[in-house]
Amino acid sequence: MIKTFFYITALLYLASTLAYIAYLISRRDALLNAGKYVVIAGFVAHTLAILIRWVEGGRFPVTNLHEAMSFLAWLSVGIFMVFLYRYRLPVLGLFVAPFAFLLVVTASFLPGELVPLSPALESWWLPVHVTLAILGNAFFALASAFGVMYLIQERHLKSRKFGGMYFILPSLDVLDELNYRCLTYGFPLLTLGIITGAIWSEYTFGTYWMWKHRQVWSLITWLLYAALLHGRLTTDWRGKKSAKYSVIAFCVLLASSLIIYVLLGEGHGLLKLNKG
Repeated sequence: MIKTFFYITALLYLASTLAYIAYLISRRDALLNAGKYVVIAGFVAHTLAILIRWVEGGRFPVTNLHEAMSFLAWLSVGIFMVFLYRYRLPVLGLFVAPFAFLLVVTASFLPGELVPLSPALESWWLPVHVTLAILGNAFFALASAFGVMYLIQERHLKSRKFGGMYFILPSLDVLDELNYRCLTYGFPLLTLGIITGAIWSEYTFGTYWMWKHRQVWSLITWLLYAALLHGRLTTDWRGKKSAKYSVIAFCVLLASSLIIYVLLGEGHGLLKLNKG
C-alpha cells in the first residue's frame, strides 16, 4: 500500500512537471492550470503515503534519508500551495514540481525499510526536531527557486531579450521580496531545529552536542544563512547577490546531506545509533 501511493505520487509530480514544461513551450493557460491541479493531486497522494507509513511503522516517518527526502518534497509542495493561495504564483510550480519529483525518485532508490526505533530514541522530540529542521529546509528550497527565477529574469532584462520566461515570471522586486520572506521563515525554523535537537541529545545521551558530521554541517548551514540574512539587513546583499547566494547555500545544504548519508554512511547524529 505504501509503495502504491508513493509511485502514484511520483507519477503525478512527473505529470505536473511535464504539464508545466508544455506550458512554457505553448503558453496555453490550460496547461498551467493542469500542472497546478496535478501537483496538488500529487500532494494528496503523498500525504496518504506518509500517513500510511506512519501507521504501519508506528513512528514518525523521518528517521532515514528515504523518509527525510520524501518529507522535504511533501513540505516543499505544501508551502508552494500556501504561496499559490497567498500570492497567486502558479508559475512557481515550474520549479517546485520537478524538485519534488527528483526528491521522490531519489528517495525511491534509497533503503526504505520500516525499522523500529530503539527505546532510547522514542521521544516526542523526534517529530518536533525533525519537522522544524526539514520545514526550514523546505523554505530554503523555495528561496533557492525564487533565486533562480530572479537570475533568469535579471538576465532577460540585462540582455534586453524579452522572450523565453520573461513574460511569465514576476518582477524582480516581487521575486526578491519572496526570496527574503522564505529566508526569514526558514532561518528561525532551522535555528529551532538545531536547538530542539540539542535538547533531545541532552535528554537522551546526557550531552547537548556530539560533533557528528550531521550536526557540524547543520551548524555550517546555519552560519551560511545567518551570513546571508545579515548581509541583506546590513549591507547591499539584495537582488542578484541574495538570489545567487540563496542558490549556493541550498546546494551546499543538499550536497552535505547526500555526502553524509550516502558516502559516509552516517545517518542523523541521534538516529545513527538505531542502526545498531
